[in-house]
Amino acid sequence: MAEDSKDNNAYWAANVRIILISLVIWATVSFGFGIILRPLLMGIYIGGADLGFWFAQQGSIYAFLALIFFYAWRMNKLDAEHGVEE
Repeated sequence: MAEDSKDNNAYWAANVRIILISLVIWATVSFGFGIILRPLLMGIYIGGADLGFWFAQQGSIYAFLALIFFYAWRMNKLDAEHGVEE
């Protein structure tokens, strides 16, 4: 019983760590690059728009999609490690 509780705690600790890392990346890309660092990124152009605008409009969407696929892949791997896969 104690071993199951220990394994559950390890599983949820890893799950929360993945979520926190994803949230930090999400905040950095959307708020950091799109808003705070936009003046610094104005001299770099991608597709006719400056990099700060690109991150605010397109880059954050690509980052969010990448995070979704990363989270699904990593959670499937974590589920398999802890024997709770579907």
